Parts: sequence; C-alpha cells; structure tokens
Amino acid sequence: MYQLLKNLSPTQQVGTLFVIVFGFLLIASAVAFMLSLHEHEDEAVAKRRRSDLQNFDGILRTSWLMVLVFWIGWLSGDWVAIALFALISFFALREFLTLSPTRRGDHRGLVLAFFAVLPVQYWLVGAKHFDLFTVFIPVYVFLAIPVASALANDPQRFLERNAKLQWGIMVCIYGMSHVPALLLLEFPKYDGRNAFLVFFLVIVVQTSSVVQHLASRRFKRAPAAPQISQSFNWPSWWTGIAVASVLGTLLAGITPFVPGQAFAMSFIACAAGSLGHLVMKALKRDRGIPIWGQGSVSVTGAGGLLDRVDSLCFAAPVFFHSVRWYFDL
Repeated sequence: MYQLLKNLSPTQQVGTLFVIVFGFLLIASAVAFMLSLHEHEDEAVAKRRRSDLQNFDGILRTSWLMVLVFWIGWLSGDWVAIALFALISFFALREFLTLSPTRRGDHRGLVLAFFAVLPVQYWLVGAKHFDLFTVFIPVYVFLAIPVASALANDPQRFLERNAKLQWGIMVCIYGMSHVPALLLLEFPKYDGRNAFLVFFLVIVVQTSSVVQHLASRRFKRAPAAPQISQSFNWPSWWTGIAVASVLGTLLAGITPFVPGQAFAMSFIACAAGSLGHLVMKALKRDRGIPIWGQGSVSVTGAGGLLDRVDSLCFAAPVFFHSVRWYFDL
C-alpha cells in the first residue's frame, strides 16, 4: 500500500482518500443510525446502549468535522485553512471559559486572549515565524496575562483565575494552532502535499479514540483512574494506540515518512492525544460537568466542540515539533 500511494499523483491521492474516508464515515454513520432504531426491553440495557451510541456519535461528528475542514483547506488554500482553525480555537476557548467563573478583574485578560493572542498566534503561523510562534504563548503571553490581571486590582483567587485562563489559551489556541502549521512545513520533494499531513494526524488520532472507546466497552477492565474516567484502562489504551499506529504505517505513502517513521509519528501523536483527552476529562470532573457545554448543547451551539477536538489539541504540538525536530525543518 505504501508504494501504491507513493506512486499516485496528489490529485489521485486526494480522490482515493476521498472515496475511502467518506465511504467509511457514511457506512459508520449508517450503522450508528440503524443501531439507534433497535429497542431493548431491559431499561438498564437500553440506557447503557443509548449512552454508548451517544459517545460513538460524538466521535463520528468529530471525524466528519475535521475531515471536512481538511477538504476545505485543501481546496481553498493555506490561509483559508488557518482562518478555519482560528475559528475553531475561538469557539473552543469560549466554551472552556464560559463554564469557568470569572470576575471583573479577568476582563482585561479575556479581551487580550480573544482579540490579541489568538489572531497574533495564527498570524505567526501563516507568516511561518515558527520560532516565535513556538514561544509566543508559553513565554510572552503567560507573562503578560498576570500583569493585565494585576493591573485590574483584584487579588481574590488571583493564581487560580490566571491559571485557568492560561490553561485555556494553551489548549485551545496554542495546541490547535499547530494543526494548520503543518501545512507550511517545507519537506524536500513534498511540495503541494502538506494537507495530507493534517489528514494523517486527524485520522490516526480519531482512529485511536474510536478503537480505545470500542475496546473499553468490549473488554471490561479496571479503570486506571476511576475518579476521572470509567472507560480509560491500559489494555484498551494500548489497543487504540496500536491499531492507529498500524493505520498510520499503511498511510505512509501520502506523507513524507517511510513506514517506520509513520508508525513512530502515529504512536507519538496518538499517545499524546489520548492522554490529553484524559486530562480534559479531569478538568470536566473538577468543574462538575459531563461535557464542555450546558446540558446537551454547548455554549457555541456545536454540542460540545471542545469534547471533539481536545485530543487533537494535545496531539498536534507534540506531532508538529517531533516532525520538525526529526527532519530538521
């Protein structure tokens, strides 16, 4: 499969992936719909099945969203893709902060985050200032946010309030901005194909999430962190990572990697994404919420957008810097 994909032109690769991915998503969506029509006489079983289907449906919606963003970015160019991911960051950060109490003294920091940090970070991506883009938020912004908060003259829960805002910026803006940054890396003999790196990252991370979810439901094991997640256990985690890494190896032909490199990069991205998802679950438990939204609908109207992209927010920077370091870009 590696040689087959490698020998295809970019247009042929796009067509092949379009058929495979959208065909798979259509089949999975049809199966989920058919299962939702099945009724169970036992109310406890029916409730558990509905919960499982709801979780699986959320993963499917995430897959549809990110694959559609990939195709739009491929067709429209790098700056359109960067703008799309900036919008995702905006709504994800809004969702994160809406469920965290704020005070009047936080308003300066919030304005700074949404209307200065976010556009500057994505502009740095588009301008290919990768060295500054890498340190802009964890150095300059993390020092500026507490200063803005201190000037508001409100010391109550100062550390907690600033840590909350900094964490939201780190996950929703810094992490997500590394996805479109992949479009602008310059690999030898890989011109015009960088959108496949975005596709590669999204598909392996999503596959890891789906397989891990299914494995945890199929094979019951003691959870590794029961106070945070009843579904996270090490056997299902390893299963998800292994299956996604093998898939990444099979997709090496659309990347600048050879199969061994594709396996390693898939493993790194999936490990970071799945553990990041566990971290975000811990934050939800701390806030006392089941999803990043109020009830079943998020504040963005997206039905829990941050739930759909949290793994990617953790996987993208680790994947980006691993690739950039390994290939000395």
